[in-house]
Amino acid sequence: MAVSRREFEAFQAFVLDTKLFWTADMFAALKDDFEARLPNAQGAPGPARVEKTLADSPTAAWHAWFERHLQRMKYSGRLGLVPYADTLRAEIERDLSAPLPAGLLDLDPTLEMPRYYAELDVHQHPGGVWSDPIAGAVYEMGARSTTPLLSKHKDLHQRLVDAILARGPARRVLDMGCGFGKTTKPLYETARDAEVIGIDLAAPCLRLAAQDAARAQARNVRFLQRDAARTGLPDASVDVVTSTMLLHEMPPAHTRAVLAEAHRVLAPGGLMIHLDFLPPDDEFLAWLHFGHARRNNEPYMTTLAAMDIGGSIEAAGFRGVEISDFEEAPGALDLAGRKWRFPWTLIAARKAA
Repeated sequence: MAVSRREFEAFQAFVLDTKLFWTADMFAALKDDFEARLPNAQGAPGPARVEKTLADSPTAAWHAWFERHLQRMKYSGRLGLVPYADTLRAEIERDLSAPLPAGLLDLDPTLEMPRYYAELDVHQHPGGVWSDPIAGAVYEMGARSTTPLLSKHKDLHQRLVDAILARGPARRVLDMGCGFGKTTKPLYETARDAEVIGIDLAAPCLRLAAQDAARAQARNVRFLQRDAARTGLPDASVDVVTSTMLLHEMPPAHTRAVLAEAHRVLAPGGLMIHLDFLPPDDEFLAWLHFGHARRNNEPYMTTLAAMDIGGSIEAAGFRGVEISDFEEAPGALDLAGRKWRFPWTLIAARKAA
């Protein structure tokens, strides 16, 4: 049976409103349950102690069920993003195939997807963001409700761009794992004198990013289909390398290869700055973080947390490593411990001059 736009939007609004309830009310109930059980908790403080303490908690079970299945409902089922987008396939594919300015987009149809990337439906996105021509459009629609506490989808990425530009000149910027251009767009819009290069494995995302840039008449950006571990760019050819939510989506060996590649392509004194997730020190919040990794099909969140990321950065040749909390919206850090939020972390270092 055909799905109307009104039905689809009503259902997706219901999913988002329920997620907001999960983010605040269910989070508070779960935290209260843990704190009530804490006097009888056994073992050293840490996520394992929280797991054991809440093992028989109905509140914990419901909290986990809602997180897993709200994401599934967003993407799949009769009113999910994937089937609805499929009804618009002809329109989406027509938009994605519109002519582009020369040099804006360079796709590599021979590029082999890494096994870790191709064999897992990250974020519960059916088929991933690379295997269907309209997957980038689906991903873009889904991203609008990924961080429901933000008043504007763009805030997080603009704040990262502001943090990058506050650290010095950005004449040539490489945005690794750029997706559909979440950070790339505010980069080329804000740093209009810079040359911005966005790379990603997923051609569907790159096509969407390029069409968006073409509509904006951007002249200082280009998009390349590349693996962040093997960009093909010349040595010392950029002065900023950045990424948003990339490092936690690859195994440690690939993460180390990406760090080495960033060091290779950076000019002396160049800045590497990643925005990603690392578990909080608070045992309850760290337990939630690791639970999210399981429930949202993101196993490499756990391996990134287990890495000595600072040591890996130094081993790649960088100096002055900085790992700090990042406030994704004004007042967001004040919410920690009161509402569920991603543990946004800024990871930065420089190549020696």
